[in-house]
Amino acid sequence: MNHGMPYFYRYHTKKAEVLTNGYSKLLNYLENVDKICPHKYFFSGPRSSSLHFKLDMDVKCITGHEISKLAAEAMLNGNTRDAHSIVEIFLLQYDSKTIAVEVPLWIEQNELADYSSIFKSKEPLTGHIDILRVEEGKVWVWDYKPSAVNEKFAVTQTYFYALMLSKRTKIPLENFRCGYFDSAYAFVFKPEETVILRNHQIDKFIQ
Repeated sequence: MNHGMPYFYRYHTKKAEVLTNGYSKLLNYLENVDKICPHKYFFSGPRSSSLHFKLDMDVKCITGHEISKLAAEAMLNGNTRDAHSIVEIFLLQYDSKTIAVEVPLWIEQNELADYSSIFKSKEPLTGHIDILRVEEGKVWVWDYKPSAVNEKFAVTQTYFYALMLSKRTKIPLENFRCGYFDSAYAFVFKPEETVILRNHQIDKFIQ
């Protein structure tokens, strides 16, 4: 899928079939997104990675998390200029819980209350999940950040990734978890739809 990015959507067929047990709609999405994806959405309008406002979430910082150790292992012989791709492909190949990378997502104006006031746009919001895992019965949305501790808006970015995937698959948001990480730290939280209401006074949106 050519969305003007240097990274490519991939999913692991065998792991996806096993780990999505109970999430048949997620498996169906991964198998068919290349056919149903409205590609034109990805060339204009807001992107989740460019949302520059904060959401009030209960975020926990974890040192020595499994996914951070995997990232460190991936980068042992990696080129830091290609760190994003190296970590994604390593996890897809060697991590038993990763089922897909660079998963394309979108949400339209009629799917979210106060859409226009939140995003300052009527065009669909789009994005790509770096790493999608299934852990202990929960769907985990992960974003790799080379310097995670310095991130200001990664919570917002991953939150809307989870919300978009929830809308696309009809899987309740309560079954999702979010996180962003590097080789040292992982920051995790539980997404809740009420967070949008709590944060209705948004500072600004930068496209």
